[in-house]
Amino acid sequence: MDDRRRILLDGYPVDVVRDGGTLVAGDGRSVPVAAAVHLPPVVPTKIICVHLNYASRVREFITKLPPAPTYFHKPVTALNAHGGDVVRPERCRWLNYEGEIAIVIGRVCRNVSPAEAGAYVAGYTIANDYGLHDFRDTDAGSMLRVKGSDTLCPVGPGLVSGWDFHDKRIRTLVNGDVRQEASTDEMEWDMYYLVADIARTITLVPGDLLLSGTPAGSRPVEPGDEVTVEVEGLGALTNRIVAGPTAIRDDVGAQPSESEEVRSTALGGDWEHRGKRAPQGPGAQHYESALDE
Repeated sequence: MDDRRRILLDGYPVDVVRDGGTLVAGDGRSVPVAAAVHLPPVVPTKIICVHLNYASRVREFITKLPPAPTYFHKPVTALNAHGGDVVRPERCRWLNYEGEIAIVIGRVCRNVSPAEAGAYVAGYTIANDYGLHDFRDTDAGSMLRVKGSDTLCPVGPGLVSGWDFHDKRIRTLVNGDVRQEASTDEMEWDMYYLVADIARTITLVPGDLLLSGTPAGSRPVEPGDEVTVEVEGLGALTNRIVAGPTAIRDDVGAQPSESEEVRSTALGGDWEHRGKRAPQGPGAQHYESALDE
């Protein structure tokens, strides 16, 4: 497998290759992995995400999968990198992690079959599809601010080629505690199916990202928390949650809200009949008390 990254080296974006604990540029310059300032490993023109794909997530929300995948779009301005800060804006409370695997397109791709799709994939990287559910009441259809606000799409640390996505472990840790854990074999639609499905009507170009879904256990995080997504064979993506330097303006637009829909989504289940069903997944007990704060 080949692990390629983009870092700031002497103040300039540089493509490097990982060689053990060192990142090596084409001109021979090198830097220890732990000391590198990472950038997103690719520069996409679009970031497309599937809504539901993991069986555990479907069970958690007491629902069923649609007959085919459904998607939403994150703007490229949401991109973030390994080691970058994820901002929870002031006046917002319900910021959730979602550990995922991102498919990276390597060739112009349009109208291919699932059997052909693998030839158009450059490799894979880790993603954290953060959701700012305070805006879910107004943006549930588009997910624009929920999933597309600045900093809410960390990807990295590297683009790994030659990786087989079958039967791989994925888990998310918050301050060292495991909150999500699953296998890619839980996915209803695999990586090649997702690429082929999107490419029926949307041309995919090199660098484009397709996020392939998250397992159960997505929960809110707070400023100061450190969140790591680990994927077997892809490494670990780590980010820190910080409080936004400014508040969401209150003189324009829909305001952050805390409805039953917001709480239900953020806390991982059907909270309509509060007290009759506990939240599911790791870390649920920690947030049960949040309803009464």
